[in-house]
Amino acid sequence: FGKWHLGDNYPYRPEDRGFTEVLRHGGGGVGQTPDYWNNAYFDGHYWHNSKPVPVEGFCTDVFFDYAKRFIKTQKEAGKPFLAYIATNAPHGPMHSPVEFSEPYQDQNEGLANFYGMIANIDENVGQLRRFLDVEGLTENTIFIFTTDNGTSSGSRVFNAEMRGAKGSEYDGGHRVPFFLHWPKGGFTESRDVTPITAHVDIVPTLLEFCQVSAPSDLKFDGVSIVPLLKETATDWEDRILITDSQRVKDPIKWRKSAVMTSDWRLINGEELYDIKNDMGQKSNVASGNPEVVERLREFYEEWWKELEPTFEQSTAIYLGHPADNPARLTSHDWITTQMTPWNQQQVRSAMNGPQNTGFWNVKITEAGTYEIRLRRWPEEADEAIGAALPAGEDVPGVRPYRAHPGVAIKPVKVKLQIGDLVKTKTVNSDHKEVTFQLELKPETTTMSAVFLTENGEEYGAYYAYIEKKN
Repeated sequence: FGKWHLGDNYPYRPEDRGFTEVLRHGGGGVGQTPDYWNNAYFDGHYWHNSKPVPVEGFCTDVFFDYAKRFIKTQKEAGKPFLAYIATNAPHGPMHSPVEFSEPYQDQNEGLANFYGMIANIDENVGQLRRFLDVEGLTENTIFIFTTDNGTSSGSRVFNAEMRGAKGSEYDGGHRVPFFLHWPKGGFTESRDVTPITAHVDIVPTLLEFCQVSAPSDLKFDGVSIVPLLKETATDWEDRILITDSQRVKDPIKWRKSAVMTSDWRLINGEELYDIKNDMGQKSNVASGNPEVVERLREFYEEWWKELEPTFEQSTAIYLGHPADNPARLTSHDWITTQMTPWNQQQVRSAMNGPQNTGFWNVKITEAGTYEIRLRRWPEEADEAIGAALPAGEDVPGVRPYRAHPGVAIKPVKVKLQIGDLVKTKTVNSDHKEVTFQLELKPETTTMSAVFLTENGEEYGAYYAYIEKKN
């Protein structure tokens, strides 16, 4: 329920990965390019088990509401449940119901709404716990609260003495809270786990709690931390963990990396910090601890050596698969060198240029006739290729993506390329799409689609719909 950001097409969606009940927005945030057109945190459309449905209310409230409905249904059917509620909040653009942002009006608009989103999450978490009490589920429900990265905005007010924020290799970029409550398992009283742990430990830990065996050929990056949680660990290994923030097309060794133990942080392969005595990572002690630096560098080198062969492997969107036919592709998933038009404001502004326009990796699953429809605006916008769009309605908080006018483009030709196959057509800007029918064979390849104007300017087709007809 909520944010997924691991793919909007088969086979990467949550409904393709074992989740039987799904309500999610598109992309990595509400209003990003794969999201339903004109979504803006309030009264939008979300994908419910692969189909877009209208909803009423603030996004976080909606995600918790659907989760509670699911839990109640499972209870009434006498079945166990796993409910993963991944809120997109607090995330830019900063929007919050007014009653939650109001107490923070002494801050600027963005920060007031950032804190308002957090206050709203707090309210929803409390309501969910009361719901579990009422339904008689609290005693034997493993309740976990955690987050996905360091703060994106709050560090300017409070950062718990940490250095850095979201995206940083310093602890403020990736150190997060993890709370667990499970009365039947004996977890009701507060206590701290001090050895370093990470998100990769959650699945092995839950498997042990639930007495579920993992497949014998599955290698976890994490470990079960049940002995730490139960305070029965007598000889806990001094582990090494790694985080990095690449956000580039081709991974770069040591880029924004942290090699971590319970005592040390090696940053970018060069800086060393004694984290227990220097939470703010102010004093680089690498020169005085060469053996520690060497040990952590060696671990990273082995880690990189294991991953490096995978860097050339492309992640392909499946075309023609019955679970996602027609497939809806967006510019969010282009492979390019700088930045794709990843949000609807950039689509509205007709963001282009070779560094921002790219191709999709695709896998044609079956031979057959494919219909490919190329669009400037998505189907739900229902506008012509050459149309300019008015700015959409405002919502509480900062200016939403949709509140920017959509500029007109006037293409005269479109070029579609799938592997070595290249097709062109003239474009009527008054039409809503350009359609191709092609015979395609099974292969993993690339696909690109570009609108061209009279003077040769190029704009990628921000939306493409591909359907296998027979």
